[in-house]
Order: sequence, then structure tokens, then C-alpha cells
Amino acid sequence: MAHALYTNLDGKRILVAGAGVTGAACARALEKRGSVVTIVDEKVTSLESFSVITPDAVNFSNFDLLLVSPGWREDHPVVLAARAARIALINEVDLAWSLKPAGQKWIALTGTNGKTSTVELTAAMLRSGGFQAVACGNVGTTVIETVDSIEKHDFLVLELSSFQLHWLEDAQFVSSAILNIAQDHVDWHGSFDAYAKDKISILDKSMTAVLNADDGEIVNRTTHWQGRKVFFSLDTPAPGEIGVVEELLVDRAFVADPQEAAMISELVEVTPTVPHNVSNTLAAAGLARTVGTSHEAIRAAIQEFSPGRHRIEKVGEKDGITWINDSKATNPHAASASIMSALSVIWVAGGLAKGASMSELVTRIKSRVRVAILIGEDRELIAQELTEKASHIEIIRIDAPTDYVKGGASNSLMEEVVRAAHAKALSGDTVLLAPACASMDQFISYGDRGDRFKDAVEKVVING
Repeated sequence: MAHALYTNLDGKRILVAGAGVTGAACARALEKRGSVVTIVDEKVTSLESFSVITPDAVNFSNFDLLLVSPGWREDHPVVLAARAARIALINEVDLAWSLKPAGQKWIALTGTNGKTSTVELTAAMLRSGGFQAVACGNVGTTVIETVDSIEKHDFLVLELSSFQLHWLEDAQFVSSAILNIAQDHVDWHGSFDAYAKDKISILDKSMTAVLNADDGEIVNRTTHWQGRKVFFSLDTPAPGEIGVVEELLVDRAFVADPQEAAMISELVEVTPTVPHNVSNTLAAAGLARTVGTSHEAIRAAIQEFSPGRHRIEKVGEKDGITWINDSKATNPHAASASIMSALSVIWVAGGLAKGASMSELVTRIKSRVRVAILIGEDRELIAQELTEKASHIEIIRIDAPTDYVKGGASNSLMEEVVRAAHAKALSGDTVLLAPACASMDQFISYGDRGDRFKDAVEKVVING
């Protein structure tokens, strides 16, 4: 049932915080339903037909509701002013939940890494099983746009960030999965504990939880939860679990007799066959099984699926050297998984660390990396850990050339990076862009960073 805040939107005076993708989508959906929409944003001065004001111009006597875009923190002056004025706060995911078609069900997934490819694989498994299903949320299309589209969906598979979960109150999920929890966005949440609690809060909205037994944070933080827990791991599964037996992915959770095991797929059918990707495939299979998708349909989807761009994407191979774009590895946990799937690495890293420590990452990967090529605002955080813990690793710092401008036509920064890597790489090496940091200091997005790396590899190495 829709929350009272989301009924009778016609005529409501709603302030939308944030003119980004989510804010714009919400503004359009609200306007369509007769709301009087104003947008507040610190940087954007105009957006379509909407009135845009700056935070210092907000007067809450003019508004009935504040819709908070997920990136806005609790301590933002606009949010604090809304709470002081006793103005109700709403959010995009709950708004979409209140407007969804009758009968549509939602599945959700969160984690520090691997979310996007896993929700896309889950949706592919459901479609393989005959359901109308689509991945949305913190990937591709917003939830509100998906709910508002003319396409009819039996299931939405939501990728939810810690920010979205922080604000979430009403939405309910048939099942949800938590892939992993590691340091990320500590600058936004204030502490790792607060970040982890927001991640774990997804369980309070779920009937069944599919959980990574190989992740100690998840295991320890979910002991209190009383719903159905299905654990997955890279080990042999106990009854009621999903796991790996020799060369097979097997299900002992969603079978008639838990003493028996049903085959999900062969290990080699998972692409790429690296540990974290196998783990994520088990999570997707678990979610698909919660709604009755057959093992055969799940296997067919696994056989056809390959992760999206910028996620362990091979962009070139020449002279025995492999060039990999994993620009989506925007935190230490993701970078670690990526590096550990290769044996001898020329590592391209750096950017905005978002408050994360690089200590554990360097300790884990120091035996795999020969050379580290560092860029970006927080590169010295990585350099310091390498100097202290892995003095055998050569460090090369690359500054942005004078002609390089974020978003500009010149790709001189990445070309310098690739030249430096090319000069150091030997046959058998993997040159890996796995930055362990966000991209916005020097690039428009992780996609822009990955595209520029790929273009530089093609220019300098493949065609050079």
C-alpha cells in the first residue's frame, strides 16, 4: 500500500534536491502527476522547464515535501532546514514503489563491488526463465523511469547504493542479495560502521536474503536477522547453501531434498572465470531461484552473459601483454579482486579515494604488482602504502599534461599513462587500469576514464 506521503501528489508543492539524473527523473514524474515542482541545486542553474533555485534561496514555508536525491547527506543545510521546518522527506525509490503497477515485484541487490554486472545477470536469468524483467536503479535507468515506462515488467531487479538505502523506508523486496561490504564512501557516511549499517538495512525490506558466506562483515552483521538466509560461497555448500563443487556451481538451497545438489552451471561457463565473478554469479542464481527460475534457464543465461564495459574489459593484446580496463574498480576492494585475478601486473591507479584506506589493498596485492603508475588527487595515499609495505614495486607518477582538460578533446593524460606502462611491460604482464578511486578529479566519470584508457591503448600500443 502506498505511503500517505505519496498519495494525492496533484497540487503538492515539492522541492526536489538535486538536478542530476535521479532528481530530473523524479521532477518529471511528479510534474506528470500534477505536482508543482521546484529544484534546488548548488551548481545547475536551469533544467528543462523546471524552476531551479540555490540552497540559500530555499524557504520551506513554500513547500509541502522535500524529495532527496540519494547523494545528498543528512547534514546538508537544505535537509537540516526541512527537518527543522517539519517538512516530510521522500525519496526516488519509495516514490517509484508507490507508483508501480499492481502485481509488479521487486528484487534488490547491494554490495561494495560487482553490483551492476550482477543485477544485469539476475535480470537475464529471469528473462531466460520467461519473466519480463529489467535491471534498474543505480545502473542505467532510474527506478522511477522504469516504473513510468510503457513497458510492462513482472520484476524489477534493483541495484541499490548505500546512499539510496540510507533514505529508503517503504519499498519491499521478494529477495535481496548483499555481495560484499568493504570500505567505501566513508566520507559520505561518516564511518565504516554507518556505511555497513546502511548496506545491511536492505534486509529489513526483504523476505529472503542471499548472502556471501565468504565475507566476514556480512556474516557477522546479519546474525540478528530473522528472515530466510541463503548463503553462497566458493566452497562446497552445506544443505541450504549455494556453492562450488569441483568444476560445478551447485544449488543445495532451492531443491526438494537439501541432501541432494542440483547443478546450476559449469564453472568454465562463467565469463570471466575469476573468483569474484563466480561469487557474483552464485548470488544472481540465488536471487533467480527465489522466484522459481529453473536451473536450466539460469544456466542458459550464464552461458550467454558477459559483464558490461569497464569491468575487467580486455581492450588489447600485443606482444604477450594484455591490456585490461577495469575503470569501474572505484574502491580498494574492487581493485584488489581485479589485481588478484592476474599474476604479473602493471597497475594504473589513483583518483579520489573517498576516505578509504589503501593499507589492506596494498598488503593483499603486493605479490602480484611489478610497477604502479599513479595519477590523480589522492595518488600519494597509494604511494605511501606502497613505499611502506611493498618497496619492491616501482612507482611512476604521471601528472596531467598542460593541454589536458577534464572532458576535453585531448587524451594526453591517458596516452602518457599508456606510454609509461608500455615501456615497463614484459611478455606475460597484464596492464590493468583498476584505480581503487573515483574518477571525478580528472575525468567526467569512470566510463570516460575507461574510454580514454582504451583509446590510448589503441593509439599507442595496437596501432602505434
